[in-house]
Amino acid sequence: MCIRCNWAENNVLMTRYHDTEWGVPLHDDKKLFEFLVLEGFQAGLSWQIVLNKRENFRYAFDGFDPEAVAKYDDIKLNALVQDKSIIRNKQKIAATINNARCFLEVQKEFGSFDKYIWGFVDFKPIINAFTGMNELPAKTDLSDKIAADLKKRGFKFTGSTIVYAHMQATGMVNDHLTNCFRYDEIK
Repeated sequence: MCIRCNWAENNVLMTRYHDTEWGVPLHDDKKLFEFLVLEGFQAGLSWQIVLNKRENFRYAFDGFDPEAVAKYDDIKLNALVQDKSIIRNKQKIAATINNARCFLEVQKEFGSFDKYIWGFVDFKPIINAFTGMNELPAKTDLSDKIAADLKKRGFKFTGSTIVYAHMQATGMVNDHLTNCFRYDEIK
């Protein structure tokens, strides 16, 4: 029997996500943008809700292509607000469009979003050693720092808690519990 982080044990989609994606160091800008979008939509909701709609989001937001999303206008914004297959929060949708534009500016400045975001951890994951879910932080001093920098650059729905979730999802931190089979695989 394989031991995994208990948040991923009771749902096939969550288990697959945990076992194949969560915490794996990610350096592809398009995927980094995808997780930034999805984590923003998670605010106030459960990750399972967002994960259940992930393919719908992928379709609605042109495969999470930041160049395409950055060109969205009010007509597209209003169409997305009417799309029942995604989370229809107008502020989050508007933030996604805004963030795509900011994302492109960061790419222009740093050469890639990957270089920008991974620079905060000196281009190597932070390996934590948590033994229980109650030990996992919702945010850290580092996520506070990144969130402040993103805000300064014009990003929205990228507060410290969302940033920390992004860091976990994209492998900037390894927050698999030490008894989880993925902890050593990723480490």
